[in-house]
Amino acid sequence: MMNLATENVLPEDAAKATLIARAHIPGLIAGPSPVLVKPDFVYDLGALASTSAELLARADVGIAVKDAASSGHLKRIGATADVIANSAAKNRDEKKPYFLAPCDLQTVKACGVTFVSSMLERVIEEQAKGDPEAAEKIRHSLGEEIGASLASVKPGSPEAMRVKESLLKRGLWSQYLEVGIGPDAEVFT
Repeated sequence: MMNLATENVLPEDAAKATLIARAHIPGLIAGPSPVLVKPDFVYDLGALASTSAELLARADVGIAVKDAASSGHLKRIGATADVIANSAAKNRDEKKPYFLAPCDLQTVKACGVTFVSSMLERVIEEQAKGDPEAAEKIRHSLGEEIGASLASVKPGSPEAMRVKESLLKRGLWSQYLEVGIGPDAEVFT
């Protein structure tokens, strides 16, 4: 069970930090808004920007948030401990503010790279169905076919292409394996 106590959620330097988050704010015009998180209270930053993407795209985001906070004009949406406690979906009260995922409209990209040896071992173990002898036979035959140790296969190399061909012939190929032994890392958007 997750312990959503403030001291477990906020960083040690929360009192000095500028912590920008995103929260659902209930009310007449309910919805998500970027927020400033302080150890004691959470403040609506909707006056600066209507989305996290818009706020974070500002060249002066740090200064703008600090200026808004020091002006005293930001709307307080709740005690930080209460907003954190209400953020667990299991116990959420929709009539009270709660934190959301921090990104909204911005594009999020990540690259996937898997070590060839560990990826191939997963495929071999799956094919061998837990039989260590069968796994060793597959490992050995693949090594003989490519003329190298599976652990030494470099993505995009001639050896990697031979492994790909061998796996295709055995019906073991999947797009996931392309990430590990293909010439390019996979980019997720």
